[in-house]
Amino acid sequence: MNANELTIAAARDALRKGELTAVDLTMSCLTAIDAGDPLNAFVHKTPEIALEQARAADARLASGDAPAMCGIPLGIKDLFCTKGVASQAASNILKGFKPEYESTVTTKLFDAGAVMLGKLNMDEFAMGSSNETSCYGDVVNPWKVDERRLTPGGSSGGSASAVAADLCLGATGTDTGGSIRQPAAFTGIVGIKPTYGRVSRWGVVAFASSLDQAGPMTKSVRDAAIFLGAMSGHDPKDSTSAELAVPDFEAALTGDIRGKKIGIPREYRMDGMPDEIEALWAKGREMLKDAGAEIVDISLPHTKYALPAYYVIAPAEASSNLARYDGVRYGHRARLAQGDGITEMYEKTRAEGFGKEVQRRVMIGTYVLSAGFYDAYYNRARKVRALIKRDFELAFADGIDAILTPATPSSAFGLGEMASADPVQMYLNDVFTVTVNLAGLPGVSVPVGLDAKGLPLGLQLIGRPWEEGDLLNHAHVLEQAAGFVAKPSKWW
Repeated sequence: MNANELTIAAARDALRKGELTAVDLTMSCLTAIDAGDPLNAFVHKTPEIALEQARAADARLASGDAPAMCGIPLGIKDLFCTKGVASQAASNILKGFKPEYESTVTTKLFDAGAVMLGKLNMDEFAMGSSNETSCYGDVVNPWKVDERRLTPGGSSGGSASAVAADLCLGATGTDTGGSIRQPAAFTGIVGIKPTYGRVSRWGVVAFASSLDQAGPMTKSVRDAAIFLGAMSGHDPKDSTSAELAVPDFEAALTGDIRGKKIGIPREYRMDGMPDEIEALWAKGREMLKDAGAEIVDISLPHTKYALPAYYVIAPAEASSNLARYDGVRYGHRARLAQGDGITEMYEKTRAEGFGKEVQRRVMIGTYVLSAGFYDAYYNRARKVRALIKRDFELAFADGIDAILTPATPSSAFGLGEMASADPVQMYLNDVFTVTVNLAGLPGVSVPVGLDAKGLPLGLQLIGRPWEEGDLLNHAHVLEQAAGFVAKPSKWW
């Protein structure tokens, strides 16, 4: 096994025992990244920074000062601001932007001794479910069927592809409506969206501020627990950051869920759901039951309104957040004709800088916030959101410890198969995940099996607010029972 194929937990232990150096581990990843160029996962490589951080990590390891993430090479989603390193949110409008500051998440990771290998591709401004809206071009899933190039999912497609292909040991992702969990399911890895407020959003380019949440994407549940612990914590620079202590998430992985109640929401049985997804869900229920959990049918009655509510609220917040990109202070500025004024500069800059999907969502958001439509759309969507949150609160009040659902309505589809068709078909990929963001809850995707084509399928577990440790323990039990060890065949 090459060093880049290790899990975070295995690498941590090897580094502490002196069986491996951070420099050797980093060099193994850098070699894999260069070989993985056909996947288009890394868009800004930072080998000099990585090796400098690795040498510093080796010095800390030698001195006995070794936090769990010390010396661990990571990929950073292009949505996170990294000081002096291009941070474009995969958009032409931020071309050339190199922040003078570091996001709180990357600051925490670097303080813990982690190594940044580079920036990862994504959907532009995190708007997409297939990683086809990026100014850098499509990301390719390392899993392959015939000669088709498959999507790794989105918006954290670069993160998912890089972890699944062993280009890095873990990666940061963000999740606004499923952008960690859906690509994790499509690539056979683990991805967790924490409770809203658990991880600071400061220095993360905003899409929809009341929904965005950063989280880890890893090769195992244990890795997710280690990584999440390093990312989490109160941040006074983020007004939505919770002032709560960070538990030892790894210590919560006891493997014991006897007596726990697992809810199965009847509303997640969608019309036209593929038989393979239904069978996988049934398999997951049996696994958790065999581990001693009690399976309980529950109702989340407002689920059917979640997708339309999300696609009103998220674009509305996006239209507000993206108004700052005007060509005045930073990023792209359009070339103006003689006589053009400030209005023409705004219009031309945004037309050139924003891609079609971003433009579509900004226009939808502006429309639903406009006079005469605010109450009909945005205000009504906010009320639906409150009802969805209440559904979960009632379920947990009845003693439910976690909720099991499918992660996605299908396995990975081909690049180009949905992007040019009806955009609503693309939006339906978020059908099982958006409720979690609307309610601010933690959710995790765990790989459980392969479909008939040999592509990975995942199940989602939804937990109580602030109970990521308990949620990850349920995910750990599911992971152990499933025994998913499949890896993509290396074709790149």
